[in-house]
Amino acid sequence: MTYSESNALMTDAEFRGRIKVASLKYADSIMLEANTVPTHNTRLRWAQNCFQQPDMVAGQIQPPVVMDPAVQTAGKDITDAALQGAVEGTVNKIL
Repeated sequence: MTYSESNALMTDAEFRGRIKVASLKYADSIMLEANTVPTHNTRLRWAQNCFQQPDMVAGQIQPPVVMDPAVQTAGKDITDAALQGAVEGTVNKIL
């Protein structure tokens, strides 16, 4: 993707909605993980925040998700499964 295309996708509302759904799905899995998972407390706080403010969280992670190599390759046509991986990878980098 070009810089202009990346920039446009970073503010695309429909794409943000897909990121929100992927974030909530990941937050749910974090809520169910064992407390022995490394950095569980930090991950749990992120998941709780995601459940409370999913739109805000999606907006915060949208730019770095767009920079994920899978998104850079496929753009807005990325599959849901590939986007899920991009969101989870991005969140893991942030945490």
